[in-house]
Amino acid sequence: MLTGDVLALVSSPGYDPNAFSRGITLNEWRQLTRNPKAPLINKAIAGQYAPGSTFKPVVALAALEHGVVTPTTAVNCRGQINLGTNVFHCWKRGGHGTVTLRSALSQSCDVYFYEAARRIGVDRISEMGHRLGLGSPVGIDLPHERSGLMPTQEWKEKVFKRPWATGETLVCGIGQGYVLATPLQLAVMTARIASGCEVMPRVALPVEDPGIDPASNAPPPLNIPPQYLKLVREGMTDVVARGTAARAAIREAGFEMAGKTGTSQVRTITKAERSRGVIKNENLPWEKRDHALFIGYAPVNAPRYAVAVIVEHGGGGSKVAAPIARDVLFAAQRLARDRSYDISAGTGPGTGAAQAKKGPA
Repeated sequence: MLTGDVLALVSSPGYDPNAFSRGITLNEWRQLTRNPKAPLINKAIAGQYAPGSTFKPVVALAALEHGVVTPTTAVNCRGQINLGTNVFHCWKRGGHGTVTLRSALSQSCDVYFYEAARRIGVDRISEMGHRLGLGSPVGIDLPHERSGLMPTQEWKEKVFKRPWATGETLVCGIGQGYVLATPLQLAVMTARIASGCEVMPRVALPVEDPGIDPASNAPPPLNIPPQYLKLVREGMTDVVARGTAARAAIREAGFEMAGKTGTSQVRTITKAERSRGVIKNENLPWEKRDHALFIGYAPVNAPRYAVAVIVEHGGGGSKVAAPIARDVLFAAQRLARDRSYDISAGTGPGTGAAQAKKGPA
């Protein structure tokens, strides 16, 4: 049964809550409130981040459902796409060549998703995001959950008093710009893609009523055509098998994971910097480095656990966030197999672990 049980939820750096029970000193309070890594915020449910390329499965499903791309639609990536006088770059400077949706997910081709987003429009992308758990609180039984943001044309006109620009749609297509999500929302999104159902997260177990069949509480289907979900899952499997997260794969047979890497910028890269060569993350101050992200689920053939990891200013998602997700998913499966600690009685994907990690120590 799909339970949505949250098995691990981590926000780092943390703090000692005993300081509040014994009476926190002014110096301790200042250290907590002035810490740039914000230890008082439960980032797993209240940290809001640009999801970067972990958002591409949302765009893929929206584009498939509305018929603007098919499984065989090919886009030639030359490393950039032009829109008027603006140039939108792919992360791979020389381009990926000809890609279809599955290979575009595997290689995280930005140009493919710029084009898919341009064809479908921001409003339809936003609608799919909401169906997958983004853009509003998912309703976990914890206080202070934040909503994230799924922008629309109407939202921008209301907030900024300016019309939506097509270039903003392209940026939205790779999970940047106005798009924001919490780690919990990304874990829920992953669980919904893996299961095809409207999985809802929970921390506390419900009170069992012997007169109610547990199956009656099963989450409803997403009503996304199964062939589209299958294609996106195949792309996410390729991400780990041979794509951007291949080095972080789980090697033990039967425990393999699928997923999607993400790297989200927190600063603007100017045209002048790009012409000189983009400054590497390790040469930037910590607070200007990219966030590293990864979403994943396992095992591939019978999904049971879903995870989302964000490492603030950690750099590349494939190098930093994916190995953390791998370790979490592998440990969860190994513990369940060994029966030394029964993690969950469910057989479908819960929300697994939602993590917001601090940057490099």
